[in-house]
Amino acid sequence: MKRWLTLAQWNPYLAGACVGILAVLSVLVTSLVLDKGQYLGASTTFVRASGLIEQVVSPDHVAANSYFQKEKIKVDWQMLFVIGVFGGALLSARLGRTARLEWVPPVWRERFGPSPLRRAVGAFIGGFILLFGARLAGGCPSGHGMSGNMQLAVSSLLALVFFILGAVLAARQIYPPGDH
Repeated sequence: MKRWLTLAQWNPYLAGACVGILAVLSVLVTSLVLDKGQYLGASTTFVRASGLIEQVVSPDHVAANSYFQKEKIKVDWQMLFVIGVFGGALLSARLGRTARLEWVPPVWRERFGPSPLRRAVGAFIGGFILLFGARLAGGCPSGHGMSGNMQLAVSSLLALVFFILGAVLAARQIYPPGDH
């Protein structure tokens, strides 16, 4: 068991099966505990987290915001799930001895140079575009890609096709074939 936890890279089929089991368990547990099944997703958590921060700065604005009236600002199981994803990834990287602090990863350095500021700005812009797209699509890749497809929702099947298509097109623009 210990050797499995310390592998630098897991079998993708095993990892996929574990994610599938987690998705089914999330529905079962939330059905039993909350009396309604809820699926895996993360984008609403980030909006709620920004609402928690905004409440400190401008509570009147948050109280008048129609979105925050619909999606209550709270620390819920999905926020803990997102924190757990980060913590689990860090623990896995530490156990697999692959954790390292990099301000500029090698693949970025080769394409855009060694500037940590340029990397931070690029990461911020990319994160903004990703979050905007997730809110526009009514869910993130984990919400649509896993949970929605688990329910065979046509909107999620379509969203997943465009997530993958967008990722492939963006990767080809940023890292053109034969340009490395």
